[in-house]
Amino acid sequence: MYDLFNDREQKELLPLVKEAIGLCTATVDAADRRKLYDALAGLDAESEHLRDGFGISMISHYLRSIVLLGKEIEADRSMVVAMLLMPLCRAGKMSIEDVAASWGDDTSIVLIGLLKVEGLYDRGVVGVSENFRNLLLTFASDIRVIIIKITECLVTMRDINHHPDDAKVREVAFEAKCLYAPLAHRLGLYRIKGELEDLSLKYTGRDIYTRIARKLNETKKSRDEYIARFIAPVKTELEKHGLKFDIKGRTKSISSIWNKIQKQNNDLEHIYDLFAIRIILDVPKERERSECWLAYSVVTDMYQPNPARLKDWLSIPKSNGYESLHITVKGPDAKWVEVQIRTKRMDEIAERGVAAHWKYKGIKSENNLDTWMNRVREVIEGAESGPLELMKEFKMDVYDKEVFVFTPKGDLYRLPLGASVLDFAFNIHSRIGCTCTGGKVNGRTCKINHKLKSGDTVEIMTSANQVPKLDWLNFVVTSKARSKIRQSINERNSRVAELGKELLQRRCKNRKIEIEEADLMKLIKKMGYKTVTDFYSEIGAEKIDPSDIIAAYLAMEEKAEVLPETRSAMEFTLQNAEEGASDDVLVIGDNIKGVNYRMARCCSPVYGDDVFGFISAEGVIKIHRSDCPNARNIRNRYPYRVINTRWSGKGGQQFAAVLHVVGHDDIGIVTNITSIISKENNVSLRSIAIDSHDGMFSGHLTVGIGDISALNKLIKKIKTVKGVKDVQRY
Repeated sequence: MYDLFNDREQKELLPLVKEAIGLCTATVDAADRRKLYDALAGLDAESEHLRDGFGISMISHYLRSIVLLGKEIEADRSMVVAMLLMPLCRAGKMSIEDVAASWGDDTSIVLIGLLKVEGLYDRGVVGVSENFRNLLLTFASDIRVIIIKITECLVTMRDINHHPDDAKVREVAFEAKCLYAPLAHRLGLYRIKGELEDLSLKYTGRDIYTRIARKLNETKKSRDEYIARFIAPVKTELEKHGLKFDIKGRTKSISSIWNKIQKQNNDLEHIYDLFAIRIILDVPKERERSECWLAYSVVTDMYQPNPARLKDWLSIPKSNGYESLHITVKGPDAKWVEVQIRTKRMDEIAERGVAAHWKYKGIKSENNLDTWMNRVREVIEGAESGPLELMKEFKMDVYDKEVFVFTPKGDLYRLPLGASVLDFAFNIHSRIGCTCTGGKVNGRTCKINHKLKSGDTVEIMTSANQVPKLDWLNFVVTSKARSKIRQSINERNSRVAELGKELLQRRCKNRKIEIEEADLMKLIKKMGYKTVTDFYSEIGAEKIDPSDIIAAYLAMEEKAEVLPETRSAMEFTLQNAEEGASDDVLVIGDNIKGVNYRMARCCSPVYGDDVFGFISAEGVIKIHRSDCPNARNIRNRYPYRVINTRWSGKGGQQFAAVLHVVGHDDIGIVTNITSIISKENNVSLRSIAIDSHDGMFSGHLTVGIGDISALNKLIKKIKTVKGVKDVQRY
């Protein structure tokens, strides 16, 4: 097996193996160690999986990771075995089934998690986004995998100092700072977190790191002397109060100092808390808080405190379980000094993180990861065995209600559990979702309702002929997809309904038939349609013929007529209309005056027009022009309901007339038209509707006017406006 290593690595390997064996003797017995050696002896030195991207031996890498785990936390058998078997599995020398058969299911679970995470790096989809972190936690499936990856990251960071590939070093350093250091912080692995941040600063800002490190070295002697001066009287007073404790000074990490320099916009000489004094009390758990506050009172009696910088994590611990009391006081020479007061139990948790919680009580948390960590602590607080042995019972199901999928370019998206290919398409863009016909998931063609899993790579297939269907709502789970599908269907139905309405109106106009809106509503309801849109959509989709609708409308109108055809119009009893006119304007029938009537909306007659009366089914007289588009149909179908009508010769009131105007869409033309109307006596503009297209405009003007003579004069004047092509009475 030694031919897998270069000369330098062979010199380092033997002591490294001995150290790893010494740390893992309690978890990996002699038989297991023999099996591991035999398995690793079969590795091929040419395998590409035996070295990482920096050319570092993976076996050496995992051995150093095991040693680091043993020193910082505690590695169980499954972690050690899985880490050493990783090169074998990646080289294809051993399958997961072989691992489960030889080493047990628990080892295979850890190994599967490691292989999945490594698979992300093999695919080149590494990143520091929240989605990538969540996918990493999902793929890890076991907290021990996350702890291994954090440890591995630190080992790699230690190995790549002065590596020639500066770009790759910076990439790993950025990932260490933004991904693994925060995870280490969440798990309470503060020493690892601090070193990751320091090394990251070293590789991405070497000048800054070197300047701060050099300055700290230059001031180390004076700083140590000052710490001793600060501690001596505090130590005496604490002993007087009968407290058992350990007190020491600690220089803050370089990255922490750099963060303070940036935050305070200051230089190193003016950063007052370059170091912290830590008081660690040896006290039973039931007296922890009282004695911590006693130590606080001792320190603040001796040195002036800064109340604004008091941080009480005794009453409310941090979400990762960190408990401590931080105060800042003015020490000798008027220098500000941070003092941390905690117990041995709190210090162990602060240094060793989650692995130290197996014998201590957890605390309440807020977000998903913190809630999961709280559950870990609550379950393991009464365990009699070591923490990592018990942690194998926990799964990283922090994000078990989400899936994380990739585009072919490697972009990462988060979707709710149960999301389909169609959900993913709408998540990318609404247009892509509306035209989606399916997708290629990990290279295989799948239908739009295929459920996605974390880690899937999805390529969406579209077609210009595809439109959203109502049944799509049965399998999409995202609110965006559901709302866009409904919106698209509604918009399409509205367009079809508008087309249907236009078809019906055009057919009625061609046949000179005037349809009353109220009567049409009755027909629509009678035909069983819930909404008018549904009715017009059926016409627009050519599911029903407009001619059939017209026939049904006319049949309904005839059926509603209850008066016998043998009676003449003069025999009808006229009923009051809602809007009538003066009895001096019209003479209806045989010199009958003073009856109520309505001007028909289809032709809008004005005083002076040749008109006739028509008695509707309700018994109300409607006045039509003799040249009304509906006149012929009325006279042919209902001659017995036509009544002679003439103007009485006494005008004076205004009538509504509609003018259709066509002209060039010039600036000010509409203003000129309305100006003419406003200058006319006894003429008012009631409404205007203008539409322009391709440099031309057309519109309808509704004017209030006294008689036909005034209307004709108005039409002539409007025609004189520059740009007006034609004016016709509608």
